[in-house]
Amino acid sequence: MNTILTEQKLPDSSLRVAALLSEIGHDQPIVVLPASGKTAAEAAVGLGCSVAEIAKSIVFRRLSDNAAVMVVASGSNRVDVDKVAAMVGALGKADAQFVREKIGYAIGGVCPIGHVEKSVMLIDQDLLQYPQVWVAAGHPHAVFALTPQQLIAMTNAPVADIALLS
Repeated sequence: MNTILTEQKLPDSSLRVAALLSEIGHDQPIVVLPASGKTAAEAAVGLGCSVAEIAKSIVFRRLSDNAAVMVVASGSNRVDVDKVAAMVGALGKADAQFVREKIGYAIGGVCPIGHVEKSVMLIDQDLLQYPQVWVAAGHPHAVFALTPQQLIAMTNAPVADIALLS
């Protein structure tokens, strides 16, 4: 069973997300999963939704300026790095330390808002087909729901075709 925790009981990184959500008037609570939501599949099981409704955050390092590039992708999609690179420039891998330094969250709980540095962002066009999606709330066990339109508004990120064709 999922747990909706009061702000006092949320992990510190999720408290930061809760404060941001409150500031912008987002009315959906942060849900803490009993088991990890580090992967889209784990989160989907914990939430009782499809993997595709999990909006996973994948971070890359742009080679030209060392900027963080975040792709918020449908959990059922693999990100086509070549498509993303064609839009934002050549990409490299982002290790856990890079993600923590540039984005401000640990891998597995990377939220699409509240980054420590401005990042380049893209939103997977496939998320637009769902009335609601779930994103990480700063911790591997914490998530919150929003519409794809709210995700676009919160991030100011363009919607793009980023999926690897199978």
